[in-house]
Amino acid sequence: MNASTFKAAMIQMRSGLASAANIDAAARLIRQAREAGADYVQTPEMTNLLAARREQLFAAIAEEDKDPSLAALRDLARKLGIFLHIGSLAIRLSGDRAVNRGFLIDRTGEIAARYDKIHMFDVDLGNGESYRESNNYRPGDTAVLVDLPWGRLGMSICYDIRFPALYRALAEAGATMLAIPSAFTRQTGEAHWHVLLRARAIENGCYVLAAAQGGRHENGRETFGHSMIVDPWGSILAEAGVEPGVVMAEIDPAAVAEARRRIPSLEHGRRFEIEEPLVEPAHLHVVRGAE
Repeated sequence: MNASTFKAAMIQMRSGLASAANIDAAARLIRQAREAGADYVQTPEMTNLLAARREQLFAAIAEEDKDPSLAALRDLARKLGIFLHIGSLAIRLSGDRAVNRGFLIDRTGEIAARYDKIHMFDVDLGNGESYRESNNYRPGDTAVLVDLPWGRLGMSICYDIRFPALYRALAEAGATMLAIPSAFTRQTGEAHWHVLLRARAIENGCYVLAAAQGGRHENGRETFGHSMIVDPWGSILAEAGVEPGVVMAEIDPAAVAEARRRIPSLEHGRRFEIEEPLVEPAHLHVVRGAE
């Protein structure tokens, strides 16, 4: 593996309900990133569609082998000669089930890796904001690593970020970079986005690459934006605001080894058991009076 530096670009989008328009917008930004020297380009979660209603989703999506968004982006990666990481696409599995699937496309336009989002965002945030991804999407059950010329990339999507064991497992399996393409809500992003991304980088000594959706979308949802690149020491190398665009940074694989040399926590991890407290049955409790 060539350990030389490379330029990574995060594409920030505001996907709507028209897949063709979303892919056209993504393609313009991907070309812009390539013109600026990017070798690896990442798009956010739900690059092809951000739909709130079930009928909107299933009216617009297709099976993987028939999906025009995937075909167009594969062709673009080949033409530009880049590694294109499609953060995720909504892909149809059946008439009533889909997957939230990320793709790593190599320089020839071939699919080098697929990842289905493992953790479903089923939450009630309050103020009427509620999400049930599991109503439409089948969760994945496999963590995915893929080798790039500069190191090993661990793939994930958005809500996965709140499950640190996933990233620890990826790092222990050799990941030097962690991809976290997202469509974080504005509410949770304001509270947690920065600290979660930096924590995943610091605790694993990995680069974190996170392209995001940002702004108020056609379906009424508001996402946080702030696409980001974080180095293995937790420093933010590049960060977007809320508007669509491109942010880039130079990635130096040697920084991973240096961070892990300084804090070798991956080497120090130990397996352990949990000892639960002993609780006496209620009828054995003794009530003591004053002496």
